[in-house]
Amino acid sequence: MNVWKISLQNIKSKPLYTFLSVFTLALSVALLLGIQQLKSSFEHQIENNLAGIDLVVGAKGSPLQLVLASVLHIDNPTGNISYKEAKKIGKNPMIKTAVPISYGDNYNGYKIVGTTDEFFKLYNAELEKGTTTKKSLEVVIGATIAEKLKLSIGDTFLSSHGLVENEIDVHDDKFTVVGILKPTYQVIDRLIITNLESIWDVHDHDDHEEGEHNDHKKHTNFVEISASNNIENHDGHHHHNEETHADENHEKHTNFVEVSHTDHQEEDHDEHHETEHEDHKHESSEEDKEITSLLISFKNPVALLTMPRKINESTNMQAALPKYELDKLYNYTGIGFKTINWIAYLILIISGMIIFVSLYKMVKERSFDLALLRTYGASNFQLVKMMIYEGFLVVISAFIIGVLLVKIVLKFVFNLDQSGYQGILKTLSFGDIFSIGIVIVSFVLVAIGLSIYPIVTMNVSKILSNEK
Repeated sequence: MNVWKISLQNIKSKPLYTFLSVFTLALSVALLLGIQQLKSSFEHQIENNLAGIDLVVGAKGSPLQLVLASVLHIDNPTGNISYKEAKKIGKNPMIKTAVPISYGDNYNGYKIVGTTDEFFKLYNAELEKGTTTKKSLEVVIGATIAEKLKLSIGDTFLSSHGLVENEIDVHDDKFTVVGILKPTYQVIDRLIITNLESIWDVHDHDDHEEGEHNDHKKHTNFVEISASNNIENHDGHHHHNEETHADENHEKHTNFVEVSHTDHQEEDHDEHHETEHEDHKHESSEEDKEITSLLISFKNPVALLTMPRKINESTNMQAALPKYELDKLYNYTGIGFKTINWIAYLILIISGMIIFVSLYKMVKERSFDLALLRTYGASNFQLVKMMIYEGFLVVISAFIIGVLLVKIVLKFVFNLDQSGYQGILKTLSFGDIFSIGIVIVSFVLVAIGLSIYPIVTMNVSKILSNEK
């Protein structure tokens, strides 16, 4: 007796039950595997982007927001801090590396980050083409940006103010692409990297233009007021005698000479001050500058116990621990993962019930055929095997469909995303797939076990006599 052939014929004879069993079980498999894959990818990506950063120092505010903005680059910063004060913190002997970052502009929605060459080392990023930044307004772009925006070495672009793409507040200074990074599948793939001076120069230039505009408005108003006063003085001259007029002319001439002399002195002083300012420009350039945050790695984990509290209590800055804050983020997102997991298990239970009803109904409806098989020499074990094979054919079909379904859906969803996250999808390990497979097989075995009970307790003579 070919048990496999009989099992296949039984499945074909009840297409509706077979379809419902395979569909619900495949949906359950897809949900369980999909949630596990998303959770693993999410946790792996966050851990990967920590890049050995033990502490983030920034402006007072939400510590989670500071970590999301400075480490994962998915939120707005809490504010700016003094670069001078940040450098003092970075000189602490317990600190291994202290990498400053400054940002506030974007190009086509991709963040422009001013930093040092140490930033590349955090992510083990290597150049695919070109060089690192050597002077102001040079940039190195991530692999995702080069692919999405079709940028290459030597291309130039104008940045926009803010972290969201806009065409209104556009800066005048052009950035030049001098390097392209290899793919790292980390957040640096979606960043435009430049030096700190570029960020400062762009914003200082805007502030300078705004100041000149205000000075020009003041000068225009002054000229208008002076002209008005001259007209009034001219009308008043008709009521003075020649002697008074001569005295006034003499007084005006004297004042004119004094004013001219004063203007000349001020011009000389301004020229001298400008020269002096140029001489000390490099020396004082960083004194009044600001950055967004400081990314710190410690030589010894013991520093985690003392330095954050010291910074929070004795400075106007805050220190946030990325691992601690992201653990809180796991707790927030974990609720959603758990909810979908429970839904998947509920569907799995429903699928098991459908399989049980299908097999049990088949046993009851074909009890006479099964009794005849017994009279032809088939054992109870062979009949039970037939039920088990039928159940496992449904499980195998559903598992294959579920795995293919989750891969297609996740690939489709990630391809729709234009932020370059396609590479973060982590492949499930064999252990994850095996553990989920064990859970599903256990549910199906329970359903099969309940459905074959009538076969084990079958009374062949009674069934055959009743049928006659």
